[in-house]
Amino acid sequence: MNLSIQNLSKTYPNGVHALKGIDLEIPVGMFGLLGPNGAGKSSLMRTIATLQEPDTGTITLGDINVLEQKDDVRKVLGYLPQEFGVYPKVSAEDLLDHVAVLKGIVNRKERKELVKALLYKTNLYQHRKKNLGGYSGGMKQRFGIAQALISDPKLIIVDEPTAGLDPAERNRFLNLLSEIGENTVVILSTHIVDDVRELCTNMAIINQGEVLLKGNPLETIKSIEGKIWRKTIEKDALEEYKTNFTVISERLIAGQPDIHVLSDAQPDNSFESIPADLEDVYFSKIHETLNTVQA
Repeated sequence: MNLSIQNLSKTYPNGVHALKGIDLEIPVGMFGLLGPNGAGKSSLMRTIATLQEPDTGTITLGDINVLEQKDDVRKVLGYLPQEFGVYPKVSAEDLLDHVAVLKGIVNRKERKELVKALLYKTNLYQHRKKNLGGYSGGMKQRFGIAQALISDPKLIIVDEPTAGLDPAERNRFLNLLSEIGENTVVILSTHIVDDVRELCTNMAIINQGEVLLKGNPLETIKSIEGKIWRKTIEKDALEEYKTNFTVISERLIAGQPDIHVLSDAQPDNSFESIPADLEDVYFSKIHETLNTVQA
């Protein structure tokens, strides 16, 4: 059951053109949607999740017309937004049971077994009696996935799921997503490149409402292999390097800027060639967008 998105556009009343003719084919498995804050990721996720209408375009999930058969979509959709509320004085077990009732699971025994299985799957069973207000950020995210899995969804959307999680919780959450993605379409919307590199077999980079690149992460890296050059420079020289070279990223190491430059040939003898990674792909595409806007 693939998700097909064609010519999807959305402009908000304030004039923000959030989506500009988006075309994507998303198969079963983990699909990474990379982009900076404000790129249009959440607008796309909300539209797929039937929470807002686009101006133009179509979305189909298998045989379901997402924009016209909203009830059918919601029956097979699990959605974990960037921010979601929980009842702080209710236990995980009780709230999952309540959500299962709302999802139409009326048989008490069936519901009890489902809740138990989901709590085990998300590694929360030992905390099932604990009120959600006492959960850590990572535990709340895993609880959110447990909620999303109640209806055995065919499509799961997670929006910035690992932002703010410590490394251990992030690993637990990503392992859980990876397991789910074996038989389900899972869209991972994030600005964290490592999440996509570690999990996804397909991806797209989006910025300013447009898809800049789509494909397999490893294949996209091959497209710039041998074209990434590194150099540590003085702070006051940064603007000069940005003027003279295609500086796609910079970071401070021991107080000095460490720059990555995209170039078919060695810029000069002071640069060293380094293996390309997905972060270089990401920054090179975002850099292209910025240059187009400035031009």
